[in-house]
Amino acid sequence: MDSMLITTRPDEETPSLNRARRAAWGSFAGAVVDWYDFLLYGITAALVFNKAFFPQINPAMGTLAAFATFGVGFLFRPLGGIIFGHFGDRLGRKRMLMMTVWMMGIATACIGILPSFATIGWWAPVLLVTLRALQGFAVGGEWGGAALLAVESAPTGKKAFYSSGVQVGYGVGLLLSTGLVSLISNMTSNEQFLSWGWRLPFLFSIVLVLGALWVRNGMEESSEFEHTQAQSAKQQKKRLPVFEALIRHPGAFLKIIALRLCELLTMYIVTAFALNYSTQNLGLPRELFLNIGLLVGGISCLTIPLFALLADLYGRRRIYITGALLGALSAFPFFMALEARSIFGVVFFSLMLANIAHDMVVCVQQPMFTEMFGAGYRYSGAGVGYQVASVVGGGFTPFIAAALVTFFGGEWHSVAMYLMAGCLLSALTAMLMKTPQRHKQ
Repeated sequence: MDSMLITTRPDEETPSLNRARRAAWGSFAGAVVDWYDFLLYGITAALVFNKAFFPQINPAMGTLAAFATFGVGFLFRPLGGIIFGHFGDRLGRKRMLMMTVWMMGIATACIGILPSFATIGWWAPVLLVTLRALQGFAVGGEWGGAALLAVESAPTGKKAFYSSGVQVGYGVGLLLSTGLVSLISNMTSNEQFLSWGWRLPFLFSIVLVLGALWVRNGMEESSEFEHTQAQSAKQQKKRLPVFEALIRHPGAFLKIIALRLCELLTMYIVTAFALNYSTQNLGLPRELFLNIGLLVGGISCLTIPLFALLADLYGRRRIYITGALLGALSAFPFFMALEARSIFGVVFFSLMLANIAHDMVVCVQQPMFTEMFGAGYRYSGAGVGYQVASVVGGGFTPFIAAALVTFFGGEWHSVAMYLMAGCLLSALTAMLMKTPQRHKQ
C-alpha cells in the first residue's frame, strides 16, 4: 500500500546510462577541440608571437603584448556565455555545442595561415586579436553547454564523475597542443619553427573538429532540459535567462569567480607564464616546460576522474578545499625550485600545482556551479559566471605575472604571492559556502 503512494518526480529520475554516456563522450570530445585550440594559442604566444607579430618593440614589451592578445580571448568569453547561454536555455544544449566547435575550429585554422608582421605590417596583430576574440567567444559558450549536458544526463550520485570529461578534455587538449608543438620544435631548427613550424598545430585543428562533430552528432538533449521545456511551454517568459539568473542568484556569480581563482592561476602560471619566464629570465630550454605540459596533460586524464569519483563518495567541498590549500602551499616552493634550476623540484611542484591542486578543484566544478541555478536559466547562469571568472582570474594571469616580474626587476616573489593569495581565497570561499545536503557537499 505504502509503495503505491511513492512517486518519483521527473527531474529526479535516473537518466538512461546510454544517454548519460553519450552526453559524457560528446562533452569530452568538444572540450578536447576547444581547449586544444585555446591552449595552443597560449603556448605559441609564449614562444613565437612576440617575434612574429610584435617585432618592432623591445622583447619585454613584445612579451607583454603577446600575453595581452592571449587575454583578449578571455574578454570575449562572457559574451559567448551570454549569447550561447541564452539560446542554449531556449533552444537546447546540443545545438549550441555543435556551433561552438565549428566556430573554434575555423578561427584556429585561420591563425595557422595568418601572415606575419613582416608580410602585412600592423594588420597582422590586428587580425590575430580578431581571431583570438572569436576563439574566446566560441569557448565562452562551450563550457556551460558541455557541463550542463553531462551533469543533467548523469545518474544520481555520479554527477561529478560523469561530468569530469569536460575537464579531462582540458587535459587531453593540453596534451595534444603541447605534444604537437614539442614534436615540431624538435624536428625543426629555431628559424624553421619561428617561420612556419608553429603554424602546423593550428592547421591540425581541422582534423579534431571533424572528429568532435561526428561524436556530438550522436548526442541526445538532456532529459532534465526537455522536462523543463515541457513544464514552461505554457508559461510566458518574462525575462532573459541571464537576467533571471542574476536576479535570483546574484551571489552565485561572485562565488564562482572566487572558486575558479585556484584553478586558473595554478594552470596558467605553470603552462603559460613559467614557460616564458624560465626561457627568457633563467635561460632554461623551452623543451622543459613543453615536456611538463605533456606530463600534466597525460596525468590529468587519470587524476581528474579519480578525484571526481572520490568527490562523489566523500563530498565535493572536501576534495575542493584540500586541492586549493595544496595549491597555496606549493606556490613558493615552485618558484624556489625554478630559481634554483632544480629540474626535479620544478617537475614535482608543477605537478603539485597543475595535477593535484588544479585537478582536485576542477573535478567538482561542473555539478557545483550548475546546481547554483535553476534548470531554465542554468546555461546562462553557470556559463556566464564561469566565463566572467575566466576574465578576472585567468585571461590576464600570464600578463599580470609578467608585469609583476618586470615591475619588481625580475623578482618572482610577487608572482608567488599572487598565486598563493588566489588559492587561499578559493579555499576560504568553499569553506564558507552553504550547500544542500542532498548534493553531498
